[in-house]
Amino acid sequence: MQHYPKHYCGVFGIYGHPDAAKLTYYGLYALQHRGQESAGIVTCDGKRFCEHKGMGLVSQIFNGEALEKLKGASAVGHTRYSTTGSSHLRNAQPLTGNCRLGQVAVAHNGNLTNAVKVRDELEAQGQMFQTSVDSEIILNLLAQPELDGQENNLIATVRRIEGAYSLAILTERELIGVRDPYGFRPLSLGKVDGAWVLASETCAFDLIHAEFIRDVEPGEIVIIDKNGLRSIQAFPEHERRAFCIFEYVYFARPDSTIANRNVYKVRVEMGRELAREHPVDADLVIPVPDSGNCPALGYSLESGIPFEMAFVRNHYVGRSFLQPSQLIRDFDVRVKLNLINNLVEGKRVIVVDDSIVRGTTSKTRVNSLKEAGAKEVHVMVSCPPHMNPCFYGIDFPDRSKLMAANHSLEEIRQYLNADSLSYLSKEGMVRATGLPKKNFCMACYDGDYPVSYDPLVDKHIMERRQAEAQGLGEELAREELQAKLL
Repeated sequence: MQHYPKHYCGVFGIYGHPDAAKLTYYGLYALQHRGQESAGIVTCDGKRFCEHKGMGLVSQIFNGEALEKLKGASAVGHTRYSTTGSSHLRNAQPLTGNCRLGQVAVAHNGNLTNAVKVRDELEAQGQMFQTSVDSEIILNLLAQPELDGQENNLIATVRRIEGAYSLAILTERELIGVRDPYGFRPLSLGKVDGAWVLASETCAFDLIHAEFIRDVEPGEIVIIDKNGLRSIQAFPEHERRAFCIFEYVYFARPDSTIANRNVYKVRVEMGRELAREHPVDADLVIPVPDSGNCPALGYSLESGIPFEMAFVRNHYVGRSFLQPSQLIRDFDVRVKLNLINNLVEGKRVIVVDDSIVRGTTSKTRVNSLKEAGAKEVHVMVSCPPHMNPCFYGIDFPDRSKLMAANHSLEEIRQYLNADSLSYLSKEGMVRATGLPKKNFCMACYDGDYPVSYDPLVDKHIMERRQAEAQGLGEELAREELQAKLL
């Protein structure tokens, strides 16, 4: 089974285009790598919202007929991997509701660290929740006429939530983009045919021929309506920045640009840094596709060791109703990556991957290389060891399941059956971005969490609390019935 950390979500929004639904579909198609569990689009014609959501991939959920029914010149879309809340249709986004602002749709990328506390307060006020996702809290906060005894507005709402959030919000009159004050998650602004566009990554702009204008700044609210775009800085005093550096390592598509840095170039530079820090005498550099392609190329360019695509990825892997592990050893891994044996036979091989989280798949790949006759296998990782879980939207395992948090470098090397194992240093990773360390969140590597969190909160916390509440309700009902009978 593949144990890469899961993506969080992708958001897209457009205002003032006659083909808003179709362009949002294409935008989500480009952002599919950020979430494959569910997707949805909500459109508005100035009066009425139309929506279509489903489980699965964007191409499976939407067809021509579905898109034709999504009327309006404005839209928001979302493709989801669950970070808080299970993978159910009721949790699919965008979330919609009616409130004092009229109809509102919210698409959220990130994870709120104070979700349980705020939800408890809202439920105590009589607010009802239909889902188990933290994003619904934003919808309920927007519906509040007052917050903390003062008139509520968008600024008051975003100041009430904490953690990671990049939002695309649609009302009957406007499209709104919001980014948290730390800038954990990316959000970009573009234009196509005179219409404004918001997207998690610039690769979505490329597909629809939109012009990239700029990144939405941390703490910024952009409001787009018939009069154009205006900007509000909701956190003018906030200086700390904490962009998730793992976007550069793994999450973002290599053809995206974030903070004026092309992701492809950054990853190639990570590979070069790896070669400078850990030179190895070998015959071949091979990547683990696809996320290892760029750093492996960088390692090859810097070291002068030839680059070969010895692992071939099957891009058409779906779920099988069979469980063939009894018949085919390591089926889950081998069905995704197949090795060209005669490329590595008798060779000293450097295999480059972007990360090792639990280590099980890396072990299988090393064994495959040795079974194919590789003389030596040297494992290179283009980021530092993952030592800590993430509370800002990445579905990393808890610390007990993180290989590097519980084992020494030598223990991991022995487990992988590799001849050597090397990780890129934190300094080398930052250096490859060309940006200062103070711009990044690196908590999964160094344990420096920019926003406080509750270590007991995980992605299923809302479901557990609902189940507990339901169980308590049933117990009270039984007690009442018993009292009546007595």
